[in-house]
Amino acid sequence: MIRLSETNRILSPRSAPASSFAELVRRMNIDGPLLGGILLICVFGLFVLYSASGEDSQVLINQSIRLGVALVAMLIVAQLPPDFLRRWTPWAYLLGLILLTLVLTKGAVGQGARRWLDLGIRFQPSEAMKLAVPMMTAWFLHDRQIPPRLGHLAIIALMIGIPTFLIATQPDLGTSLLIAASGVIVIILAGMSFRLMLGLGLLAVPGAYGLWHFMQDYQRQRVLTLLDPDSDPLGAGYNIIQSKIAIGSGGLFGKGWTNGSQAHLEFLPERHTDFIFAVLGEEFGLLGVLGLLVLYMFVIGRGLYIAVNAHDTYSRLLAGSISLTFLVYVFVNTAMVTGLVPVVGVPLPLVSFGGTSMVTLMAGFGILMSIHSHRKLLPH
Repeated sequence: MIRLSETNRILSPRSAPASSFAELVRRMNIDGPLLGGILLICVFGLFVLYSASGEDSQVLINQSIRLGVALVAMLIVAQLPPDFLRRWTPWAYLLGLILLTLVLTKGAVGQGARRWLDLGIRFQPSEAMKLAVPMMTAWFLHDRQIPPRLGHLAIIALMIGIPTFLIATQPDLGTSLLIAASGVIVIILAGMSFRLMLGLGLLAVPGAYGLWHFMQDYQRQRVLTLLDPDSDPLGAGYNIIQSKIAIGSGGLFGKGWTNGSQAHLEFLPERHTDFIFAVLGEEFGLLGVLGLLVLYMFVIGRGLYIAVNAHDTYSRLLAGSISLTFLVYVFVNTAMVTGLVPVVGVPLPLVSFGGTSMVTLMAGFGILMSIHSHRKLLPH
């Protein structure tokens, strides 16, 4: 007699491979929807990068290798339980501060800035702080009163302010502001009162005045260029003007893949890094831009879903900060390229050519997957 289980196996021979694949994904702590959204962005990004680089296959190969390394880093981090990450957070933060200090004394200089360390592998320690700062802030608030007291906020301000200052003096104002934002997002998610947020917002006015005097001359010029890019169309305003021309000329459907004139005739600078969004707008048009933004919103929404369903304060705050900081990256780059904010050198996540930033982003997604796969079922 043939048993029922054998009959089901005979009638549906394809179910076993499918279930085996799902089991493999579960065992590797991979969140399928999140990984799917990430891969779609990366594949779309490779198409745009190939055109933006002037159809240079070597650039495409290099980016693919970096993407592979970043995916491996994501899978490794996804295997680390949130409790393990929480225990090692202070040490990771301290190591980051030590590396930032070494950058100021022994870092390699490039393009007028001292941002890199060469320890056999050339890398930017500031990229690691994009994760270390929100992790440290979430760690501090994990077993303390929520919303945080004023004294606790003062301590958190130091935790955020020290690496922000060290990175700003490299100088790298864009990265320093993004790292500060990642820490502030944790505080907001922890339930900062509206009155306190309003007070800090008012303090930002004299703070901006002080920041103006702290900024380098080229950074001040970027702010002035934002207000009036036509004041120096062949100098400081050139990037923004050419970027707007590229995006506007794309129209609704775009000029077609590899047919962008601004990029291929080399009018658009930094077209495969910071200004790759302009190439996307010119060649794929408004529909292509909206398609990419929908993918970004899906990834961010999935991250926030993971944050809401996390099992402890540390995991919720960290997952929420990683997701919303990713949103900040997307907003800053697209707003920068369209002339809404000053040019601060922030790449378009998962699309722009780059190595260290790609690994950092993927490691952050690995943390999200770890938090989701290690969540505990809470009683109703």
